[in-house]
Amino acid sequence: MKKRFGFKSLTAQVLTAIVLGILFGQFFPKYAVDLKVLADIFIKLIKMVIAPIIFLTVVTGIAGMGDMKKLGRVGGKALIYFEVVSTFALAIGLIVVNIVKPGVGVNASAAKGDISTYTKQAAEASHGVMDFIMSIIPDNLIGALAKGELLPILFVAVLFGVALASMGERAKSVIDLFEKMTEGIFRIVNMVMKVSPIAAFGAMSYTIGKFGIGTLFYLGKLMASVYLTMALFIVVVLGLIAKFYGFSIFKFIAYIKEEILLVLGTSSSESALPRMMERLQKYGCSKTTVGLVLPTGYSFNLDGTAIYLSMAAMFIAQAYGVHLSVGQQLTLLGILMLTSKGAAGVTGSGFVTLAATLTAFPMVPVAGIALLLGVDRFMSEARAITNLIGNGVATVVISKSEKEFGTEAAGSVQETQLPA
Repeated sequence: MKKRFGFKSLTAQVLTAIVLGILFGQFFPKYAVDLKVLADIFIKLIKMVIAPIIFLTVVTGIAGMGDMKKLGRVGGKALIYFEVVSTFALAIGLIVVNIVKPGVGVNASAAKGDISTYTKQAAEASHGVMDFIMSIIPDNLIGALAKGELLPILFVAVLFGVALASMGERAKSVIDLFEKMTEGIFRIVNMVMKVSPIAAFGAMSYTIGKFGIGTLFYLGKLMASVYLTMALFIVVVLGLIAKFYGFSIFKFIAYIKEEILLVLGTSSSESALPRMMERLQKYGCSKTTVGLVLPTGYSFNLDGTAIYLSMAAMFIAQAYGVHLSVGQQLTLLGILMLTSKGAAGVTGSGFVTLAATLTAFPMVPVAGIALLLGVDRFMSEARAITNLIGNGVATVVISKSEKEFGTEAAGSVQETQLPA
């Protein structure tokens, strides 16, 4: 029996909250800008549970798996998949922006706005390969959980999971305890999710109140190009990948519609991470695969951010009349392949990464990011949704490739929760 789409459903509540937020921001902008705190509180509540969820899920998954060769195989497959697909996303962005040329004719001298915050963060974020590797290793075990950074948490969780797996039966009581703790944390997530419509209302009110509804149409050609490119990437690229592995991208999107609307309201793919981990397991993915692939994807498989970065960089070059040869564009692509891997799934991270990229590629003026200040918030939503869908597809693909996808469980989910 299918669930009815009534107002009691989270989907309807979040969608209604987004519409009300747009209206409130338009007619009461003075008060709307103060409502950003509602979204900030919600995202902080979500971040509160991300670290323990990832840690507990990965530890119990690896400890229960017991096969270290399998662990290495899953991790290797995931990283290869991430690199191929995200590079493809970057290339698609470059191709479309070269065809459409949204920056040609834009008055670059009109770029106004304080970009010092982003350039400062970009400078702080810039580091070499060894610095990146060192940043994965936390100062101590507790520090990794306390700071909440994904890669150090994964590193500690993998080590702890391997240690428990090597203990055999002696670790059973610890694994049982961790599984019960995981269930308790997910119950907290369900409690927090009940206030997500309020967060969506606050975030959308702030966006419209601060930048104005006219901002939705400012630099419309670039926005339309970015949205179109991301839609094509999801439908064509991810759609073909999904079809090859035996599932429908449209049915999958319908299945995670609540998570997509949550991301649309908060402009943060990270806000849906705990819920996505639970949903993907119900969809049929193995617990181990979800625990390893999804969190890692939030650092290495940001398809939406990759598309945005390549298009935004070329847009600025076009706006300033900077002609980049094919070789220079390939160099830019190479830099983006590195910088896009460090972008977190939080609001504004793509903007900081763009500043870091242009700092490393001086042929395009970094000051040009001021052109995007007004519309970045709206494009942030598009790239966050693309990131979410991309990582969800990646998790299903890796799970299927490992023959750890529960066909019966997935079929049951699709029959009861997906539209005909």
